[in-house]
Formats: sequence, C-alpha cells, structure tokens
Amino acid sequence: GNERPWGKVTHRVHSRYIGAANTLEYRVFQDEAGQVVSPWHDIPLFADQNAGILNMVVEVPRWTNAKLEISKEEPLNPIKQDIKKGKLRFVRNCFPHHGYIWNYGAFPQVRDGSSPPIPLPRIQHAETKAKGDNDPLSVYEIGEAVGYVGQVKQVKVLGIMALLEEGETDWKVIVVDVTDPLASKLNDIEDVERHLPGLIRATNECFRTLGGQAIWEDEVYTQNYEKMKVTRKLLQQL
Repeated sequence: GNERPWGKVTHRVHSRYIGAANTLEYRVFQDEAGQVVSPWHDIPLFADQNAGILNMVVEVPRWTNAKLEISKEEPLNPIKQDIKKGKLRFVRNCFPHHGYIWNYGAFPQVRDGSSPPIPLPRIQHAETKAKGDNDPLSVYEIGEAVGYVGQVKQVKVLGIMALLEEGETDWKVIVVDVTDPLASKLNDIEDVERHLPGLIRATNECFRTLGGQAIWEDEVYTQNYEKMKVTRKLLQQL
C-alpha cells in the first residue's frame, strides 16, 4: 500500500486494479481502508500546507507509454487509458527516451481553469492566447524513483509552465518527491538545471514531440531559461 501522513491524519490508500493493462476495460481505483475513494475529490491537496507539501496522484509512471488519466466522468474517478477515435492512446517516444521521462499525474481537488473543487483561472492569458483545458491540473514529478499507477506522492513545487495544445492552455507543474535524494537541493527550476542538467531541455523536446508548445511561467512569460525565476503565483490561489 501507499502509507504517508497527510497533515495530522494518516491515510492508507492503495491502488485497486480492474481488468488488464492496455485494454478498454482497464481501471485503477483508489482504495482507502477497504472503501473506494475518488483520487480527485477525496484525497486532500495538501499533505502539509505550512511546509508547502502537496499530494499528487501518479497516472503515468516514468518510461511508460500508455496515456492514462483520471476519468472526469465515471463515478469515483478511476484512472483509465485515454481513447481517441475508438483506439487506446499511447504517447510517442522522444528519442532517446522511452515514454514519459517523468512520473506524470495530477493534483487532487484542482481543475485547470473552471469550476470547484478548487479552480485555477480559466482566463485567456495575454501570452498564451488560450484558456485552461478544465482537466485536473497536470503534474510532472522529476525524482529518480519510478512511480506506479495510482500512487500518491508527497511533492514540492519547483516551477510551472504552459503547454499550448489545440487552442487550450494546459498548465504543467514541475515537482519533486520530498523523499528524493535531491529534494533538499531542488527549490526552483534553476536548481533543476544545476543538479539535473539537460532535463529541462529534454522536457521541452518531449513536449514538441507530443505536439505542443512549451512556455515557461515567470512574472511574465519568458523562454530565457537561464535567467528564469520560478513563480508560484498560480498555486498561491489554492
């Protein structure tokens, strides 16, 4: 199971798998003490709000290709593989990597730009010229440990960027697992470049491979990565 202290309450959540992976029937539910809970609505956003530690739900483990995501429509919001034109979706490999180069997931309780539980502004940003996509807020965890589908990780925020996809802004939050050996040394994107050189560049290249355009968030948008200072102003609204 996945046992971590969330605030003053210890939750015991583990993944319950239904069906075979890479099939239309595959579902991953969150089980807490024998009861299925929603990874979006029932897991708290903050593990430790004073320390700025958040919970994230892993949807796609690093080095895998199946495009898994939390279902917005199905009861209790299981994780399932996305479908496009009746076929299961898989992400392309970005040479020389295999699948996603991060643990990809979402923050519970947060949508990218619409109604509650906790909204981020679904505004047309002056730079991206596009509104939020109303999906759970995307999170990319860059620690060394490979996660598993449905895992709840405790993370801290390092940066935020916008990916322009089909006329919508898909916010991407870059985080690191607080238990990662480098976590104490990583506090913003400049630290990532210092301790994990090449990862930001590989991230940008992978997003281009996936068909989007990456724009990093500063006090204003900038693509000058060397001088970029990370802003947390979007997450300060949570």
